[in-house]
Amino acid sequence: MNGFTPRDPDFEARVRANFDQQNFMELLGARLVSVAPGEVEIALPIRPALEQQHGYAHAGAAWSIADSAAGFSAQSLMAADEGVLTVELKINLLAPGQGERLIARGRVERAGRRLMVGRADVYAEAQGRETHVAIATGTFMVLPGLADKA
Repeated sequence: MNGFTPRDPDFEARVRANFDQQNFMELLGARLVSVAPGEVEIALPIRPALEQQHGYAHAGAAWSIADSAAGFSAQSLMAADEGVLTVELKINLLAPGQGERLIARGRVERAGRRLMVGRADVYAEAQGRETHVAIATGTFMVLPGLADKA
């Protein structure tokens, strides 16, 4: 546990409802695994439609779930009437993603009033073993009065 206190007592339900409205996550086949204050985990099964020409998971798939994991970890700390928007996201690819699924574990590094800094570590799971394949860091804007449409 990271010691963050959510400003919305129903943060988990709100994050889950907003994730369910993410059409792109649905298109990819991503699933929200867990939500805690300042922390979110997303899993994405690797299938041929998400692979690049060498048979590895496309970096765009890793980037997408990293963005959502870090962004929703930020949203978990926001008030009920606030929305979240990614300002920037940088990703370092460490190893090819191969196996059964990608897992993004997002967490808030610093929770400010207007901007939050988050991180997501992405792992490829193959036969029960995880390989660290990417590190993403980003900045997320708090949008007052613009709650996501849940």
